[in-house]
Amino acid sequence: MALRMRISWPAGHTTATLEETPTSTSLAGVLPFSSTARTWGEEVYFDTPASAPVEDGARQVVEPGTVAFWTEGDALALPYGPTPISRGAECRLASPCNLLGTLDEDPRILATVRDGDPIRVELASN
Repeated sequence: MALRMRISWPAGHTTATLEETPTSTSLAGVLPFSSTARTWGEEVYFDTPASAPVEDGARQVVEPGTVAFWTEGDALALPYGPTPISRGAECRLASPCNLLGTLDEDPRILATVRDGDPIRVELASN
């Protein structure tokens, strides 16, 4: 069963659909939570109260709008374009991350997130 979550910040919000994985199950168990946004190139990431080991299928280069879990920092990583270590236009994460799902809308909405913004993550109502 897929899990939908809502991610909100002062200038906007988006929703994401997560596949059922050990990491997404762990994340669902800590919802709702608040965090502080960080930006790294065209990626938004923020700490979570969840932690998880690297799963099979973890990847470093992903599509824009991928919802990824950075195991080294217990953080959600939401890339929408190139990061400082990207080659060309790719979305290259800091290291291989667990893939959880995708944003439901245009990932460019994340460009409205500012470093230091408060972030709220909760279950999305259907």
